[in-house]
Amino acid sequence: MERRVVITGVGLVTPLGVGTDKTWKGLLEGRNGVCRITKFDAAEYTVKIAGEIQDFEPLDFVTKKDLKKVDYHIQYALAASQFAAEAAGLAEDSYDPDRYGTFIGSGIGGLGMMEVHHRTLLERGPGRVSPFFIPGLIVNEAAGWVSIRHQLKGPNSATCTACATGAHGIGDASKIIARGAADGMFAGGTEGVVCGLAISGFAAMRALSTRNDEPERASRPFDAERDGFILGEGSGV
Repeated sequence: MERRVVITGVGLVTPLGVGTDKTWKGLLEGRNGVCRITKFDAAEYTVKIAGEIQDFEPLDFVTKKDLKKVDYHIQYALAASQFAAEAAGLAEDSYDPDRYGTFIGSGIGGLGMMEVHHRTLLERGPGRVSPFFIPGLIVNEAAGWVSIRHQLKGPNSATCTACATGAHGIGDASKIIARGAADGMFAGGTEGVVCGLAISGFAAMRALSTRNDEPERASRPFDAERDGFILGEGSGV
């Protein structure tokens, strides 16, 4: 007999705000998180808008020593998992770590980190590529870092199913609980690919909106004048 599964805490890092309360407030106010790209110089790009995370301080969630080891998507997942744990009232001594796990996926992973280290390879040679490069970019590392942070020793996995990744993470995690393999799971998705390589790649597919002069009105999925989607970043756990 399957067990009942409930969501006890939500953690969000979105273009509307770092934290669930800030994001919810932004939604109630009808704000839009799409803006001109600031993470890199997009002057020569056909697409100059994205849903960027604003006012994110990584050192609030990652130590200075670990910061160089993790891509944005991992940083956002660590922040979202912290907010989710706080919302659930999940103190470290309140659960059996062997019965709690993680299922957090990413559609692309650390593409921005790949861009940076590829530049290092071309400009400085293979000997200067960081040993943290691969562990910092692969899709399952967000789940791995969250499990380490919260000392979770139960099921640990990640999915990579494009735009459905976060929903699949929640769905698959709920099935793990329902069949009795875990009592609780940190579940969701994370993304941090507002970088030149991602924007140029999606733009080459003509998948992104080029409504650069009105970013707040560019996302219009069911409009007759829709011209593409908006690349965004963030995490939900």
